Amino acid sequence: MLGPEDVGHRVVVRRIVGVRDNRPLYSDTLGELLEFGSDGLTVATSEGPLRVPLDRVSAAKRIPERRYGTAALERVASLAWPAPEVDRLGDWQLRAAGGWTGRGNSALPIGDPGMDLPDAIDAVRRWYAERGLPARINAPLPLARAVDVALDGRGWDRSPPVLVQTARLADLAADTPADGPPVRLDPTPTPEWLAVAAARKGGLPPEGYQLLTGPERVRFATVYGDDEPIATARGAVVSGFLHLSLVEVAEPARRRGLAGLLTRTLAGWAARDGAHTALLQVEDHNHAAQALYARLGFTTHHSYVTRTLDETRAGSAPEPDDPTGAVSA
Repeated sequence: MLGPEDVGHRVVVRRIVGVRDNRPLYSDTLGELLEFGSDGLTVATSEGPLRVPLDRVSAAKRIPERRYGTAALERVASLAWPAPEVDRLGDWQLRAAGGWTGRGNSALPIGDPGMDLPDAIDAVRRWYAERGLPARINAPLPLARAVDVALDGRGWDRSPPVLVQTARLADLAADTPADGPPVRLDPTPTPEWLAVAAARKGGLPPEGYQLLTGPERVRFATVYGDDEPIATARGAVVSGFLHLSLVEVAEPARRRGLAGLLTRTLAGWAARDGAHTALLQVEDHNHAAQALYARLGFTTHHSYVTRTLDETRAGSAPEPDDPTGAVSA
């Protein structure tokens, strides 16, 4: 049987769901143990939190932590940052969002494109050219190493690596300070929140607003100072993952722990919503952000590079991608 020491770990619970012919009927539930008390336990499942009274528990035990592959995490991140236009090239995704952000306007080369690799690369070029956008491919490494190598020597610029990091939500939510400034969580972004995002990204077209608000479960976090936002972040829950993005702290408010406060507050919301793991992207050269996320418990799962071919600007460097960023805590 489980106990309070198992909170935060992955468990399986066999519960009684009914009786037939004087025999109990059972159902097994997998997830992360959120709460354990004298009257019952709560498990974060893929469909949300499930409360089970103790008198309905037939058996329960801790099980090994799950392991996620690169393809699964990249698809989750794509759903959490959903481009308004998505097309398919075999298993590959082609995404467009009016040019707003790198990930929103790039191909995700996971799986079989349904044709030879050189032909697939040409198809990506044509698809983005038809939309007046630079051809861009986000290549997760080492999964898409063959794609990355094939683009060498073809005129495609290569961005610095971006790290994809994860952390257990139970650990993040447990460290939420009780005495920090209030964090406002909104299901839709306020005009003030949008102004911060637009300033960071050089504008906000309608496609950008669609991307930000696209997930079914999303929250826009804000800390105010003198009626103005001094710290903002976005969190979206997809398939049990909290995807964190656009963490921003105003220069005068930095080094006060606000980035960590936003992250932990969104983690608490996501955990209550049944999520189990936090996911974010941070640039390899952003050492301050990496130090912050390391303190919060994030570790690197894999990396990706953005390959860009802008045939209207020969030799130009790719525009910056849109990882979580992070500002000094």
